[in-house]
Amino acid sequence: MKRLLDVLAALVGLGLTAPLLLVLAALIRLDSPGPVLFRQRRIGRHGKEFVLLKFRSMRTDTPNLSTAELIASALEPYTRVGKWLRKTSLDELPQLWNVLVGEMSLVGPRPALPSQIELNAQREALGVHALCPGITGWAQVNGRDELSDADKVARDAEYLQRQSLVLDALIVLRTVLAVFSAHGNK
Repeated sequence: MKRLLDVLAALVGLGLTAPLLLVLAALIRLDSPGPVLFRQRRIGRHGKEFVLLKFRSMRTDTPNLSTAELIASALEPYTRVGKWLRKTSLDELPQLWNVLVGEMSLVGPRPALPSQIELNAQREALGVHALCPGITGWAQVNGRDELSDADKVARDAEYLQRQSLVLDALIVLRTVLAVFSAHGNK
């Protein structure tokens, strides 16, 4: 049932946002040189790697680091349009394609980078890799980038134990509210 809802939501989401997607793509191309989409290897279900899609919000010379690592490095990697895309979370819209093709779900743990070895090991140990990664998740609506890796994994493991369509609906609702308030988004 969850997969059916994911496919329907992704199809509707892509259909309804198609004009917005085209405008955002044009803004990205006008703002800075480089591709419109950012492709990054991430760890998916059962530890299998996949290519996550996002609208490019950073300069093309930005190192391939996690958000926490970028903040710690004091780099200013974002383009002008990219800062706004990140603040509004519109950079995440292309992940609806990842949902449509079955690499992601609307709700699940956010997919980690392969270089986040400790985070991936903790998830593996708690069985979280059995879940399909999500565009949003329990950790995102309970702190997002403000959480330590250990806290994120604890929230992901809690989601694994409590997952249901009702909890997913609550997470989607809380995500919409968080996006409109830009709470926890770095």
